Amino acid sequence: MAAPNSNGAVTAPKINCVSTRPKERPDHDGRQTISTNENAATIGSNRVARSGLIQRQLSGISVSATCVAPLVDLIEFELFYDYLCPFVYRTAEMLESVRESRERQVEVSWRYFSLSQVNSRQDPSWTVWGAPATEPVQGRLAFAAAEAARRQGRFGEIHMALLRARHRDRQNLDDPAVVEGVAQQSGLDLDRFRRDLADPDILHTLASDHQEARSKHGVFGTPTFVFRNGAAAYVRLAQQPLNGDAVRILDEVVAIAAREPSILEIKRPVKPSLD
Repeated sequence: MAAPNSNGAVTAPKINCVSTRPKERPDHDGRQTISTNENAATIGSNRVARSGLIQRQLSGISVSATCVAPLVDLIEFELFYDYLCPFVYRTAEMLESVRESRERQVEVSWRYFSLSQVNSRQDPSWTVWGAPATEPVQGRLAFAAAEAARRQGRFGEIHMALLRARHRDRQNLDDPAVVEGVAQQSGLDLDRFRRDLADPDILHTLASDHQEARSKHGVFGTPTFVFRNGAAAYVRLAQQPLNGDAVRILDEVVAIAAREPSILEIKRPVKPSLD
């Protein structure tokens, strides 16, 4: 249950952004695509520089190696995410900064991946998407809200709003009043939004995305980048890139994740406290 902090704001409980559970099986369909260059003029050739250094902003990166083709000017990838994960929020803000800079042309296909599912200690047959609507399931409402917005062609409007509500404003995305408020601020038709939330099929895309992430890409946590050439990487940013660093950090992530198949994992140790 979420509890208020000293300022009276509701702080949602912490969640593990990686899995400790075994792999699942199944298939897929459905995706959300956002281009960081939708309203910009055509961007000239911008080669992503290959980097030999790992920037201090990267606190952890785990790479799935495959045969990788050279990078092209347009950077395209799928990004598996959960609204509950703070590392997803940092990555999303980085991508927003890249979009605003207009220095890179990036197309992101946002794909659902439930941390409640991957960390569940329920019976193996239990699923987030199959659990009764009356059963409290952390994070499920936010996925349903995003899918309801997609049905109205407004996924882009609600996506960052949900992430900021959770991680910047410390609101509880399992509270229907909070989610409806975000939907209203995002310009959605609320009557249709409510009807779609009540649709038993609203979580079908969550199910298919999550199952494909596990069975095809071996995704275990969020955010996980999957590039068109099949290279995949779970990336954690230590902080939100500031002062124009977003483009540089994205270049580093792409260079390591998509151009260095020999690097399987990088993990920074944490210095022990002197206490």
